[in-house]
Amino acid sequence: MLINLIYFIIVLSILIFVHEFGHFLVARITGVKVLTFSLGFGKKLLTFRKGETEYVVSALPLGGYVKMLGESTDDVVAEEEASRSYSNKPPIVRTMIAFAGPFFNILFAAVVFFVIFVTGYPALSTTTEVGQVMPGEPAYAAGIKPGDVIARIDGKEVRDWTDLQKTITGSPESRPMHFEIKRDGRTIDVWITPRLRDEKNIFQETVGKTRLIGVAPATEIRKEAPAAAASKAVADTVRLTELTVIGIVKLIKGSISAKNVGGPIFIFQQMGEHAKAGKSSFLSFLALISINLGVINLLPVPILDGGHIAFSIIEIVVRRKIPTKALEVAQKIGLSILVLIMALAFFNDFMRIFHVQ
Repeated sequence: MLINLIYFIIVLSILIFVHEFGHFLVARITGVKVLTFSLGFGKKLLTFRKGETEYVVSALPLGGYVKMLGESTDDVVAEEEASRSYSNKPPIVRTMIAFAGPFFNILFAAVVFFVIFVTGYPALSTTTEVGQVMPGEPAYAAGIKPGDVIARIDGKEVRDWTDLQKTITGSPESRPMHFEIKRDGRTIDVWITPRLRDEKNIFQETVGKTRLIGVAPATEIRKEAPAAAASKAVADTVRLTELTVIGIVKLIKGSISAKNVGGPIFIFQQMGEHAKAGKSSFLSFLALISINLGVINLLPVPILDGGHIAFSIIEIVVRRKIPTKALEVAQKIGLSILVLIMALAFFNDFMRIFHVQ
């Protein structure tokens, strides 16, 4: 529990720092005065001032903020500092500042993936060596063991794992299939009847039927050259960002159950499990959470970065500022939506803890 808590705090602190640093950096570049840079909310535990900015570590590590001059409607801005006020900057500048936080989270995920690929990561082997046998499945009942190499199926040589999968799933009916297995220099003949199962996509939606015997390929450690690692890191980041967006859309449409929404407790539990699984698993989960944080913050909900971006775009279109009263009402609505989402996430977390269906 203590180790999980340490990992949880470290990971959240990193992700929050990356997100807020994006806002901070672009604000400074565009000439906006930054009053406070805080990791966490609530009571200030540690503070120091450098230049015109106060840097803070607060008690509740579930977020952070960058307070800019003129960001709040209650701020009193001196005439000589009016040009450095956030509210006085053009909408395009405010859009850049709001977008920078989520963008830095997604960029950070790409950096994490790059580190994984250049330092070594477990990848599924392309050979026909069995790495895992699922208990209760046909292969387990037939006596298949990890380390076995599947050489032939129904007399046909299988050269790689893709070939193996096509041969099994391409069977026109669920019938016993003859497997030639290489084990410790011996050839073993076994008969296995694939089991017809629902084929599910990454969102656990049924997309068809498939035949399986219940085995997974072996893994091997691979390292990529820097150029290849960078290319794979960008590709994985884009792919996971797209999947996150699709998942949110499906959740809003109701295609995915709201029970899948997880909160801080879920992240806390998963963080420990991924840490136990090794460096690559832990870093991959860190990158995934960073992408989720970036994408969620881009939702056009008032109080989130996406809401600020939406307001700025509206101002660009209508060519005038949104009335302060309208902004205040929108912020209250956005806060209410956020509270409801967090309540749902905590509710789901507690249901998982107590195994309530």
